[in-house]
Amino acid sequence: MPTPVISETWTQLNHLYTADTTLVQQTFADIQAAYHAPERHYHNLQHITQLLTLQNMYAGQLQEPDVVQYAIFFHDIVYDAQQRDNEQRSAVAAVQYLRQTRFPTEKITAVEEFILATQTHINTQNNSDLDYFLDFDLQILGASPETYQAYVQQIRQEYSIYPDLLYHPGRKKVLQHFLEMPAIYRTRDFQQQYETQARQNIQAELNNL
Repeated sequence: MPTPVISETWTQLNHLYTADTTLVQQTFADIQAAYHAPERHYHNLQHITQLLTLQNMYAGQLQEPDVVQYAIFFHDIVYDAQQRDNEQRSAVAAVQYLRQTRFPTEKITAVEEFILATQTHINTQNNSDLDYFLDFDLQILGASPETYQAYVQQIRQEYSIYPDLLYHPGRKKVLQHFLEMPAIYRTRDFQQQYETQARQNIQAELNNL
């Protein structure tokens, strides 16, 4: 899903909710600029592409695919490896944009909650769409060992400001958190397809740290 297709997806998504093409185009330019930032090696447009591809694959399982798509576009629009409020700031950006459209208020709240949930990957809403969205975001953990290793290197590049002495303990804590979860993935589809490989990938990374 190259950039023109992402652009088309964005345009189609907004078609029902605003006729302000300037707003839509400018916001997409802002999204592109954010995800194209040079310090982004994993949380970039390729990541958005992958999530939109997964959303398209599982569209039949989603109750409100437009909520999921807006959450995908905005969930990492703010990403600073030195800050801990990226999810909150990304959610604010989504809400600020959507309030300028006719997107229903309750759906705006859902987009906000979806983005905030990426901080913990815990679904307190009992929302099946959120389960899928969180699984889309973590699909990379269950990728092939080669793809996972490339992801590991990309994440390390994003945190290159930190020496190994600081990075390794933090990374271990994150990985151990996933292994201690009863299930990394929330949907049966993803558990069956990715759970075993994800645990193998994470354990292999831990062994190398």
